[in-house]
Amino acid sequence: MKHAGDAAVAVSKAYGVETMFTLSGGHVFPLYDGAVHEGMRILDVRHEQSAVFAAEATARLTRRPGLAVLTAGPGITNGVSGIATAHFNGSPVVVMGGRAPQSRWGSGALQEMDHPPLLAPITKLAFTSSGADAAGQDVETAFRTASAPHRGPVFLDFHMDHLFSPAPDYQAEPLTPSSLEPDPEAVAGIARLLAEAERPVLVLGSDVWMDRAEEAARDFAEAWRLPVIPNGQGRGILPAGHEQLVTRARGLAFGQADLVIVVGTPLDFRLGYGWFGGKDGAPLARVVHITDAPSQLATHMTPAATAAGDLSLVFWSLGTACGENGVKPDRYAPWLSTLAAASASAVEADAELLAADTDPIHPMRIYGELNKVLADDAVVIGDGGDFVSYAGKYVEPRRPGNWLDPGPYGCLGTGLGYSIAARIARPSSQVVLLLGDGAAGFSLMDVDTLVRHKLPVVMICGNNGIWGLEKHPMQMLYGYDVAAELQPQTRYDQVVTALGGGGELVTSPAEIGPALRRAFDSGVPYLVNIATDPEVAYPRNTTGV
Repeated sequence: MKHAGDAAVAVSKAYGVETMFTLSGGHVFPLYDGAVHEGMRILDVRHEQSAVFAAEATARLTRRPGLAVLTAGPGITNGVSGIATAHFNGSPVVVMGGRAPQSRWGSGALQEMDHPPLLAPITKLAFTSSGADAAGQDVETAFRTASAPHRGPVFLDFHMDHLFSPAPDYQAEPLTPSSLEPDPEAVAGIARLLAEAERPVLVLGSDVWMDRAEEAARDFAEAWRLPVIPNGQGRGILPAGHEQLVTRARGLAFGQADLVIVVGTPLDFRLGYGWFGGKDGAPLARVVHITDAPSQLATHMTPAATAAGDLSLVFWSLGTACGENGVKPDRYAPWLSTLAAASASAVEADAELLAADTDPIHPMRIYGELNKVLADDAVVIGDGGDFVSYAGKYVEPRRPGNWLDPGPYGCLGTGLGYSIAARIARPSSQVVLLLGDGAAGFSLMDVDTLVRHKLPVVMICGNNGIWGLEKHPMQMLYGYDVAAELQPQTRYDQVVTALGGGGELVTSPAEIGPALRRAFDSGVPYLVNIATDPEVAYPRNTTGV
């Protein structure tokens, strides 16, 4: 008879899981044994946070649930930041944990800890399996819960002795979550707002991609000639160069819009908490918030209209309602032309710094060179502060689903886990990890994981020797800074080389392009360590607080 670990893995496979991300621990040996029996890939990392980040990136890239397996106690607490990141990103991740034996519970067994109360605030569900006989059903509950809108992480732990115990076969029955139909009256109300607007803006967030609504979103935007600003994994739904993509005129668009329709992302600090308009004498804009589930609608403000439901259905229904309510795309033509011209002007103004020969290197020069070598299907991953903020501004994906950043939780250290997952999920694509030198300190040891599992990734480290996101604001506030210095020109490339990869230090602008080409041609994990000017601060408009 099979044990509970076999049952848990068999159900996971039925829900589309192909890889188990983990760091070895005795409490979860039966899950490894089940993976061997079921032919599931086991990918072991060097820190549990990377296992959860890899599972989360798998979910975000494949739009299937990701699986991380963590041993008891510190294995699970090490994964908390990854689980919290999945919570804020709405990523369907199942985290299975080990747990001290039931037969010893309360006696002080190794790593004995009651995990679910710790994880309940950052998961859709956190619970302990009731026994070996229930293992299959409990795992199915976990996957169904994680996958249902609004998606998110689920935590399930197993007493060690239960995992080793015999368990009956369990036939999983994966169900596609039923599509939530948006309220027709709510949709009609949004269409009426569009009919009245002269300066609308459509914001496409990560959940448009996660809800498989990217085609419906693009069709809607193009049919009604709406200026579009993407957010998170909404990037690439309108590809780089699209005439309605006005990211580079973001300030003007949000400052003078009279209607902003935000779809598939929270009205959080990234979007001014939902306050738009009011620039140069313009009145405040009316705001529409559309989400994949009612639980995600903004409660800290009162939008002019809201709708919740399957996002493809929302876009299709809204298109029909626009036709019925007299929406005229030509009405927005002057506004779209104004934003397109502002975008073109911003791009032209950037050209000098994207090609700058300054010494020390201006970080923008790196993106000027990177854009020359990125393929259309490249997966670009950001893990850092100021350095990655430049990427968000100057790297525009050409396809949807090819951009990963930590999301609104802003957790550093996601990069190596995300890179591991990206290389597995997109085996034929370029995978590029953009690291700040601060972020590199959180997870660079997992280059060992890339090397052991033969997962080539190009890493670019913007190395300015400071915590730039903190140093410059402290200087502005106090005239001094503390706890904001790192070693200048630390040889992170030599760390990667020592772990079995490749790398080099770049200190001259002219060497950036050749170094990037060597990295892509190397066929190994390769870090281009670029010394940048610590005096250059990213010109941000918000600190997120």
